[in-house]
Amino acid sequence: MFEYELHQTRSADLLAAAQHDRLVREALRARAARRAETRASGRGETSAQDDAEARSHSRRPRRHRFARAA
Repeated sequence: MFEYELHQTRSADLLAAAQHDRLVREALRARAARRAETRASGRGETSAQDDAEARSHSRRPRRHRFARAA
């Protein structure tokens, strides 16, 4: 009986992990689609200044809010 319960638990864990992986893949696919749409719309009627502003926000290195303690 213990083996059966162990099998049921393992099966439930595998199903949950598979569902999580599917959600992650779907989110990444949606993100890639949004980026492709943004790039495609960026090739249209935008000026060089608008394009530079759109890229400058994501390209700068992130700084920590507080200084590190010694």
